[in-house]
Amino acid sequence: MEIRATTAEDLDVFVDTVHAAFGRFPETPVDGGGLWWSALELDRGLLAVTADGRPVGTAAAYSFELTLPGEVVVPAAGVSAVGVLPSHRRQGVLTAMMRHQLAELRARGEFLSVLLASEARIYRRFGYGPATYTQRLTVQRHQAAFAPPRARGTADAPATGSVEVLRRAECGEVLAEVYDRYRRARPGALSRPHRWWALRAGQPPVSPAPRYVAVHRDADGVPDGYASYSFAESDTLTVDETIATDDAVATALARFVLGHDLVGRVVFKHCPPEHPLRWQLADFRAGEVGGDTDWLWVRLLDVPRALTARGWSADGELVLDVDDPFLGEQGRYLLTVRDGRAECVPTDRAPDLSLDVSDLGSVYLGGTAPSKLVRAGHVQAHHPGAATLADTLFRTERPPHCLHWF
Repeated sequence: MEIRATTAEDLDVFVDTVHAAFGRFPETPVDGGGLWWSALELDRGLLAVTADGRPVGTAAAYSFELTLPGEVVVPAAGVSAVGVLPSHRRQGVLTAMMRHQLAELRARGEFLSVLLASEARIYRRFGYGPATYTQRLTVQRHQAAFAPPRARGTADAPATGSVEVLRRAECGEVLAEVYDRYRRARPGALSRPHRWWALRAGQPPVSPAPRYVAVHRDADGVPDGYASYSFAESDTLTVDETIATDDAVATALARFVLGHDLVGRVVFKHCPPEHPLRWQLADFRAGEVGGDTDWLWVRLLDVPRALTARGWSADGELVLDVDDPFLGEQGRYLLTVRDGRAECVPTDRAPDLSLDVSDLGSVYLGGTAPSKLVRAGHVQAHHPGAATLADTLFRTERPPHCLHWF
């Protein structure tokens, strides 16, 4: 078997193979594009090919930017379209592709890799760990009254902007601009490169699927938020995503969709776990949480570089013993944080924590507390205060959240 890079001439073969791996058929092309594979970067794709030339596996990578704690924006490879034909599973094809891909990412100078896992059991063994989480929030409209605020804060400040309803086809540039402002300030958020919007590749509101968009503008008329929505069922308004530059805008958009006429319930498909809406409703139980799941998985390819790239909110020192069994590597690092920045160097000091690189990926963005992984038996704490110290260092003011599908 050979693992080889793809070129533009391989597009049809790549698309047919990955669809066959998942037992699906490619969608019929639509006017204006909108196929998810339109944004594939074929200079970053891989094909696994048998000795007689048959393609049996695929893997792709996108060139994204990832926002880290401290509003630090760094390059990240977005791994996607990974599949092996059912006839060739459990024969080492996936392992060979993943090993080849990680070597290529390192050769390109990349130190972070991310993906959305189709199956949660697959990717830990390749060094990925779940790092952001998302959930669905369903609100029955007859229970959607907002409680009067007890304290004056950003979210409860009097509305000074306006909401305008547009069709998706009318506001592509507005969506791209508002999303870009949002993702640069939200840890865990990925960029949506211009070509994704231009090719309308992905899921709504990037795709050309018909949607209404509630665009919020500030007092000066500048767009600062939006909610993309549709009527998925006769009495259900489904919000694909809400993008807001601050809590007051998010509240204004929530009030708008919850006030829509001829609606029995509103489903917010993609909410961060700390979303405040349930607390804003007069009836706390009116917001029903479901679909609580992992979203973005993170893999560190260069531990010192990754740890020094992000921002930090507390000072301290921590010695991490990091095992990377898939790549056959192990390293012990002294992490020293001062004034929001870190140094990370090899050390012979006794470790505070011993952990797998996949667990380091889980805690890296601040969405998973190290102490939780200690309690779960994933991470070993070598003294009583180690987990608390790690929690303090890795904690972020705002939990990470990722909306982009790829």
